[in-house]
Amino acid sequence: MDVGVQRRVVELGDELAGELSGLPADADPGVREALADGVASLRRLADVLERASDAAAAGRPAPVDVVAPVLGVDGCKAGWVGALLEPGAPRPRIVVAPTVAELVAMVRESTGIRVVGIDIPIGLPDSTIRQADQLARRALPGKASSIFSTLTRSAYAAATRLEADAVNRGLVGQGVGAQAFALRDKIVEVDAWLRTRPTVTVLEVHPEVSFAAMTGAPIAASKKTDEGRDRRLEALAAAGIARPSVLKGSGYAADDVLDACAVAWSAARHAAGLARPLPDPPEVFSDGIPAAIWA
Repeated sequence: MDVGVQRRVVELGDELAGELSGLPADADPGVREALADGVASLRRLADVLERASDAAAAGRPAPVDVVAPVLGVDGCKAGWVGALLEPGAPRPRIVVAPTVAELVAMVRESTGIRVVGIDIPIGLPDSTIRQADQLARRALPGKASSIFSTLTRSAYAAATRLEADAVNRGLVGQGVGAQAFALRDKIVEVDAWLRTRPTVTVLEVHPEVSFAAMTGAPIAASKKTDEGRDRRLEALAAAGIARPSVLKGSGYAADDVLDACAVAWSAARHAAGLARPLPDPPEVFSDGIPAAIWA
């Protein structure tokens, strides 16, 4: 952003503030209110321009502008935790529900959310490795292990890890690890929900890819450590997402909430037309569901 533009916005704010302070005591209340609103708006704009300039200088995206309500969702012990971002809201609102369908329905009772981002594979391959997983690993040097390979649809249909391992090896030549198979129930749940055709845009988002996009590089510290939590809070703040009022509760931990906030950041970028998918364009398998990780 041109420094001259930033300076002029600050000057205009100062000029209006001077006019406001110089109003006589019997001035029209409507004029006083309009001037006060103008001063506040210009100072908010000056702050946004300054943060955008700082982000550009550091090679980061500008702080996100929440143009429509969006929901970021992450799995947790209680089921699912969501971070709701709304235009004008000072910070994310944290919501929890046992199923993704209940979570989205609960939020939609009071808010017309436009985009739902979920930290779960969406769009299951038939007999190949997803490009989304491969590209996400390349985007996370030093943190590639945080991206699990999405299994084939047939493997997720298997009842046990042993059966899934045999199916997946036969189709793509890769076995099934315990951590990857542990996601099975949630992946199947989201896949079934998507097949009900919810009337909202649903995106796959990986929090580590989102944090790397915010900061220009992966966050090395584990999200389960104090240092990792602090680095992620700093990244969110610089990206325009204030610290949630709640960081943990019954059935969800701080890392779940921060992951949901990172997912919400990518959802807000999508609503503003700024998010980009890996791959671009997304792959589509026999299920007809676009498969891509957005950030």
